[in-house]
Amino acid sequence: MRARAIHAKIANRRKDFLHKASAKLAEEVSPSKLAQIRMAKSVHDAGWSRFVAMLEYKANQAGRRFGKIDRFAPTSQTCSVCGWLDGPKPLSVREWTCPCGAVHDRDVNAAVNVLAQGRWDNSNACGAQVRACL
Repeated sequence: MRARAIHAKIANRRKDFLHKASAKLAEEVSPSKLAQIRMAKSVHDAGWSRFVAMLEYKANQAGRRFGKIDRFAPTSQTCSVCGWLDGPKPLSVREWTCPCGAVHDRDVNAAVNVLAQGRWDNSNACGAQVRACL
């Protein structure tokens, strides 16, 4: 009986955390807000899929647009200026130059590409699929 109470208490704490974090993010999504609420470790402890579902419906309630991108998209390998796919690089490579002449910081380039893919609406007025523009 005691074990059931402990598990229920942990489940309630996780659920409470997810509701508070997703509500906070739906109101204001910014890197500084994510850092303040220490998302990385806590979200994984509390169940990522449930968190994403809460974030999606709370963003809709707040009148915000919610977008997900493919987790395997090569965002750090693709030039955010011309769209050239440069290929995989070891993590030690922090900066690279595209054939178009653009010099990219790996993390900044990935962030720009994630933002572009998150903002991309993948259907036209008729509902047909269209390709992403970077």
